[in-house]
Amino acid sequence: MHTEPQTTQTPRLGHYEIDVSQSRVTFRTRHMFGLGPVRGTFAIRSGSADIAEPLADSAIHAEIDTASFSTGNKQRDTSVLSARFLDAARFPVISFRDGHVCADDRTIRGTLTVREVGRPVSLSIGQVTVAGPSFTASATVRVDRTEFGLTAMPGLAGRYLDLTVEVRCTLGGPAHA
Repeated sequence: MHTEPQTTQTPRLGHYEIDVSQSRVTFRTRHMFGLGPVRGTFAIRSGSADIAEPLADSAIHAEIDTASFSTGNKQRDTSVLSARFLDAARFPVISFRDGHVCADDRTIRGTLTVREVGRPVSLSIGQVTVAGPSFTASATVRVDRTEFGLTAMPGLAGRYLDLTVEVRCTLGGPAHA
């Protein structure tokens, strides 16, 4: 007998690990003074979600592999990974920490850290689908790269990135303290 996944707003309570093989961050931005669209991806290196009651006591943490930045344009990717922008050699991880679900149950607030510069961000929660001991979720946020000290090539490189985080989380593992 085949059963369809159940779509709900809240997964079961517990500690979940992000399945990095089935999770990613995609982005959209513009370059060349806003004329050209750019799309790309980052890989999620690790992460977890602790779902609690009330939901506002839940915690979300994720690490993104900086060197996984990819737009499909080797010259652009090399430039963005260089010391002028992300400096992947010195800063191999972009992190999202202290993520907490807000009282509206539709927003996650936390600290995004890029090149050791942390800034508060608010992600808008999209669809959450619960299927047995796992769930998938999506969230979006707009990031201003200049707030993280990434100011090279103004006008040529897009200032804002629209990020979409898509994760699959599986129940299990020790709870975080």
